[in-house]
Amino acid sequence: MKDYTLFTSESVTEGHPDKVADQISDAILDAILAQDQNARVACEVMLASNTAIIAGEITTTASVNVEKIAREVICNIGYDEETGFDGKTVEIKNLLNKQSTDIAMGVDTGGAGDQGMMFGFACAETPDFMPAPIYYAQNLARQLAKVRKTGILPYLRPDGKCQVTVKYDGHIPVEITTVLISTQHAETVTQEQIKADLIEHVIMPVLKPSGLINDNLTIYTNPTGRFVIGGPVGDTGLTGRKIIVDTYGGMGRHGGGAFSGKDPSKVDRSAAYMMRYIAKNLVAAGICERVEIEVAYAIGKAEPLSVSVDTFGTEKIDNAAILKLINKHFDLTPKGIIDYLGLKKAQYIETASYGHFGRSDLKVRWEETDMAETLKREVAEIAKKV
Repeated sequence: MKDYTLFTSESVTEGHPDKVADQISDAILDAILAQDQNARVACEVMLASNTAIIAGEITTTASVNVEKIAREVICNIGYDEETGFDGKTVEIKNLLNKQSTDIAMGVDTGGAGDQGMMFGFACAETPDFMPAPIYYAQNLARQLAKVRKTGILPYLRPDGKCQVTVKYDGHIPVEITTVLISTQHAETVTQEQIKADLIEHVIMPVLKPSGLINDNLTIYTNPTGRFVIGGPVGDTGLTGRKIIVDTYGGMGRHGGGAFSGKDPSKVDRSAAYMMRYIAKNLVAAGICERVEIEVAYAIGKAEPLSVSVDTFGTEKIDNAAILKLINKHFDLTPKGIIDYLGLKKAQYIETASYGHFGRSDLKVRWEETDMAETLKREVAEIAKKV
C-alpha cells in the first residue's frame, strides 16, 4: 500500500474582518503611492463592531482622505446597514503618525526597512505554480464572493471561509478529500438550501475541472448550523493576521512578517515578493519541481545576511549551483528588488484578498516567468561542461 499524506489549507473571502482591514490598509497605501512613490507607509487597521481604528506611521508629501478611502473599501465589499457594519456610518478613528527618524536613517541610504527573514515558494502542482490546497481554497473563496456579488446567491453576506484537504502521493496531489465552506447568510435561508447551492454554484464549478474529486468527496457547509452574525460585528479584524492565507497556505515556511499596508522599503513585503518571483522562475525553467528560498536582512543594511535554497530532492542541478544562479541574476538589495519588480506604483489593493501569489488574474511583476528561459539556457550550459 502507498503511504499517502493529507494537507489542508484555508482561504477567506474579502469580507472576512481581517481581510477588510488588509484592504483598507492597502487602499490607503495605493492612494499615497499614486501621489508619492517614495512615501514610507506602515498602515494598520483594527475593526470591531461598527468602528474602524486606523493607526501606523506614514511619512509622505501626499494628501489623502483616509476616512473616505476606508468607507469606500467597506461599501465596495458589500457591508451595509443590514450587516451591522456599515461603510456609510462606521466610526473611524485616525491615529496615524510619521515614521520614526531612527528607522528612516537606515532606509534613506538604501538599507532594509527592518530585520528578519522572508521565504518564497513555488511548485509544479498547479498552473499558477502554487500548492494545490491553497490554490483551490483561494479559487473557492473567489467564487463564493462572485456568486454573492452577481446575485446568483443573493442571500449570501460578505464574510466567509473556505478550506480544502488534498491527498498526496509524495509531492503529487492525487485527490481532494474534503471541502469546508462557512459563509455568512441571511436569516431566512435554510442550511439545506445553502449546502445545495454551494455545491452547485461554488464547489463543482471550481473543483470538478481539477480531476481530483470523486464520489468520496466530503463536504461541510456552515458546520455550526448558523452564520448570520459575521464581519466585524462577530469578530474583530486586524491588518496582517492572515499571513498564511496570503502566501502558500502553510505549505512552505513563513518569516512572520505581514504584507498589507507596507510600502516596498519594508522587506517583509518586497523580499517575499522577490523570493516568490525567483522560486517561480526556477520551477518554470524546469530546474526543480519544488523549491523554497529564504533570505534574511539586517535593518539599515542593503545586502542580505544569507540566502538559502531547498529543492526537496527535485533539483536537476545541485542546490549550490542554483544558489550561484540566484546570486548572478538577481539583485537582492532592497533598492534592487524595488526597481526590478516595479514595486513603487499603486497596485496593492487587489492583493489584499485571495492571496498575493498565484495571481494570474493580476498583472503583478512578481508572478511573471520571464527569467525562466534565461535560467534554462544557463543550466543547459552547465550540463555541457559536466
